[in-house]
Amino acid sequence: MSQQECSTGEVREQKVTAERDDEFVVFHIGMRINAFWKIHRWLPLLLVAPRMVRELMDNPESGLLGSRTVLGPGVRHIGFVQYWESFESLRAYARDGDRLHYPAWQEYYQHGTKADAAVGIWHETYLVSEGEYETVYNNMPAHGLAACDDTEINPAKEQRTTATDRLASGHGPEDPTHPP
Repeated sequence: MSQQECSTGEVREQKVTAERDDEFVVFHIGMRINAFWKIHRWLPLLLVAPRMVRELMDNPESGLLGSRTVLGPGVRHIGFVQYWESFESLRAYARDGDRLHYPAWQEYYQHGTKADAAVGIWHETYLVSEGEYETVYNNMPAHGLAACDDTEINPAKEQRTTATDRLASGHGPEDPTHPP
C-alpha cells in the first residue's frame, strides 16, 4: 500500500465496486480497555499499534495491502481492519522477532494478562477466495479493499449492479430502486 490508510482521496461521485484477481486475507485486530484507570496496562498497546501499521506500510514486501483504524463501539474499543496478500505474510510478520509485533505480543501475555484483565485483545482472520466476496462504495473516496494496491475499481452497473450480481449467484435483483 502506498503509505496511507484505506480511506483516502477525493469522493468518487458514483457507485463502484472493487475487484481483485487473487485471494487475500481480511484481518480484524483490536483492543478493549477494561479499566481506564490502569493506564500502565493499556497505554503501551495503544501506542505501539499505530507504529506496527507504519512499520508494515513502510515495507512494501510485508504483504500488507491496506489498513484502516476503527473506533468503537464506545471509547473502549480501538482496532484495525487490514487487508493482506496472504495468511503466510500475516503470520510471518506476527512471529518476526525483529519487528514490533512479536515483542509486544510476548509482553502482553507475560505481563499484561497475569496481573489483571485491564485490557483485552482480539483478532479475526478471514481467508477470501477470488470471486467469493462483493463490495460496493457509493459517493465515497477509495475505502477498504478499494483503496488497496492492485485492486481494480469498476462502475457498479450492468453485471455489477447488485450484491447478487457482483457475487454472480443469479438470485435476482436486489437494487432498492428496482423492486422485483
